[in-house]
This record gives sequence, structure tokens and C-alpha cells, in this order.
Amino acid sequence: MKLFTSLVFCSLALGVSSQGWFDFIGQAYDGAKDMGKAYSDMREANYKNSDKYFHARGNYDAAQRGPGGAWAAEKISDFRETYPRLTDFVKHGDSGHGLEDSLADQEANKWGRSGQDPNRYRPPGLPDKY
Repeated sequence: MKLFTSLVFCSLALGVSSQGWFDFIGQAYDGAKDMGKAYSDMREANYKNSDKYFHARGNYDAAQRGPGGAWAAEKISDFRETYPRLTDFVKHGDSGHGLEDSLADQEANKWGRSGQDPNRYRPPGLPDKY
């Protein structure tokens, strides 16, 4: 419900026409698929120190879809970085576990969404397939 409300608000705030609304939703859908592909590739590659690269690449690919893709990438990235911290807090208390890594991930997310080259975070030796 929150997602739907956010989409409606964005369309109203941006004055999106009905055609623009469908474009935005299509971009968001495709952007979400890009984020899923980057996550899948990261799991498949299972390559040391590649996490930031896949964060940047997923956000970059999604943002290339347009405003809807960038919006989806931001929402997915924010959720991805917030949810583990919340569950970690419940399990372990306020240990700060993973906060530095989460902030570094968010930096890579923003880098990719801004249209910058995700290869900045590419670790040496990562197969060309990725």
C-alpha cells in the first residue's frame, strides 16, 4: 500500500500525464528487474570485495531506465540497507554491527544512480561476464 501511495503522490507532484504515469510505472518495473539482476549476479559471482560494484551497477542500470527506474532503485536500496540493520538491532541490541558497511553500500548506490561509472567499484579480477 505504501508503494502505491508513493507512486500516486509522485505522479501528482510531478504532474505526470496518464501516458507519463504508465511510462513511470514501466521504468520502475524494469528498474526493479535491473536491481534483481545485479543481486543475482552478485550471488552467482560470489567474488570477494565485489559487493559495492554490484550495488553501483544495479542502481546505474535502473537509473538508465528513467525517473521511474531511479525511484525504484532508491526505494529498493534504502530498504535493503535499512532492513538488515533493524533485524540486527532486534537480535543483538545497539551494537552498530554493519553500519559502516551499510553507509559504504549507500555511497555506491548513490554513485550508480547518479549515472557515474559503476566500474569505479569493480574489484580486480572479477570475471568480464559481470
